[in-house]
Amino acid sequence: MKISDLSESQLLALFLPIIDEHNQRVAQRQQGESPVLTLGPGDDCAVLNLLQGKTVMTIDTQTENQDFRRVWASGYESGGYDVGWKASVQNLGDIAAMGAQPQTLLVSLSLPGDVESDWVKDFARGICDSTLAQGADFCTIAGGDLGRSSEISVTVTAVGSSSGEPVRRDSATPGDVLAVAGSLGAAACGLDLLETPQQQLEELDDYQRFFTGQTRPAGALCYGLVAAQSAHAMMDISDGLLRDAGRIARASGIGINIDSQKLAAFFEPLRPAAACVSAWGGKQESPEQILLRWVATGGEDHAMLAAFAPDRVPTGFTVVGRCGSEFAPEAPVTVDGRVFDRSGWDHFSG
Repeated sequence: MKISDLSESQLLALFLPIIDEHNQRVAQRQQGESPVLTLGPGDDCAVLNLLQGKTVMTIDTQTENQDFRRVWASGYESGGYDVGWKASVQNLGDIAAMGAQPQTLLVSLSLPGDVESDWVKDFARGICDSTLAQGADFCTIAGGDLGRSSEISVTVTAVGSSSGEPVRRDSATPGDVLAVAGSLGAAACGLDLLETPQQQLEELDDYQRFFTGQTRPAGALCYGLVAAQSAHAMMDISDGLLRDAGRIARASGIGINIDSQKLAAFFEPLRPAAACVSAWGGKQESPEQILLRWVATGGEDHAMLAAFAPDRVPTGFTVVGRCGSEFAPEAPVTVDGRVFDRSGWDHFSG
């Protein structure tokens, strides 16, 4: 069936049982603890009990043909599961970057009439499975909204709580090291391959394994919670290492220098794909240049980026740069002491 064949109540009947089952599993895992979600989907508002700490909130949107395609040039089809998975990752990453525990998600889903009804069930499964895969065992789905639109649009609001002071972007200090946990470049690699015609992709063995970096990023939720104990500043990398490092630099009034040799640790899984992309482009970029571009400027890996005292870097983080006292507003982040020719994703300038 298509969405156009269903009423709103029929559509909710597809979606809500999956969400209710997820919330019931969360309640069972709480083992008698006071639940955060005291009234879930079905009323005008959800009701949350957030008395255990400071509340942090974030919101993010995915829009068809801007953030994903139903059918890519490669022939890959992004279904509801992929979109739901990524919606969870990108929002929970922001919660973790504040050093907070995710508590619940609110989901707004707008759909055109030609979308198949199974897409909605797959979306619900994707957002629930992603939440659990990231280790957000107590994160419920509190409710949301369904609507009709000319394209698929998903907006998620995430709510978390912090027992201490949330970790901000503006407290990195000269002498800190900058470190990353999670993957870098996998999402940018996946995007390049998704946008490549399938005939070319057949030259790359098992090419579909690279798609998941873009369609189902792993995120780094657990690292954010660990880093909160010692990080001076932290954020989720959604728009690329250099652009997001620049946000920490500007907020903290410092300069940051990235060591390109330190980034090489993220190159190895992507080398086969970079070699093929270089060949397809007539070798206008070498594989090493492509790898550096993916890792330094590619967004949507949702890795964790944090500034630490040199002796306080937690396990799982890779040091990629250092913070200095000289702040240059026009170029707060350098690579090997030089301004890099690309900075990362910008939603409005591209």
